[in-house]
Amino acid sequence: MHQLDVYLDFISPYAYLGFHALPEALEGQSVSVNYKPVLFAGMLKHWGQLGPAEVPPKKVWTFRHVLWLGQQAGRSMQAPAAHPFNPLALLRIAVAKGLAQGGDPNRETCRAIFEHVWETGLPADDAQRTADLAQRLHVTDWNTDAVKQRLRENTEAAIAAGVFGVPSVVWQGRVFWGVDGLPMLRAALEGDPRLSDAAWAAAESIPAAVERPR
Repeated sequence: MHQLDVYLDFISPYAYLGFHALPEALEGQSVSVNYKPVLFAGMLKHWGQLGPAEVPPKKVWTFRHVLWLGQQAGRSMQAPAAHPFNPLALLRIAVAKGLAQGGDPNRETCRAIFEHVWETGLPADDAQRTADLAQRLHVTDWNTDAVKQRLRENTEAAIAAGVFGVPSVVWQGRVFWGVDGLPMLRAALEGDPRLSDAAWAAAESIPAAVERPR
């Protein structure tokens, strides 16, 4: 059985789309999926990047693109009332629910939170809506030290694995990023020779001809 770690942050529309595309991408494969909430902003800070919504024209394109992709996939996707927003409460609710169940949040927990953000058009970080969501998920305290520590650990583990964006799936030390990375993941699971160890490692040896100062 293949063990997959899926790193996600509910702030990302691509994570929403990837979450829903994952079952089809893995159909027929023997897999165990661990959903790992991470703070995308923490990864951006580590790698010295801006988020898509922090670059004004990229934000416009992102929302045009993801809403079109959502329509293509037959999903009732709507942008939240404001974006970006602070996703910490939602991430901690997911982590708290997972800890209460003895591990990571399950798919139904993640689905409920993604729907809260991406299928209502309402403010994703509204305090009352957040409290109502936690109540529906039977989460009573999502601000404990244990919850905060697990979220930090997830984020640090993602960075250590080379994850730089969400959604990302890590399998056997390999990172598959984005919705369009899912077919590549399936090919790897099926043993596609184009993704042999040597072919996979070759990208790491490509030198940079020029580097832009930071």
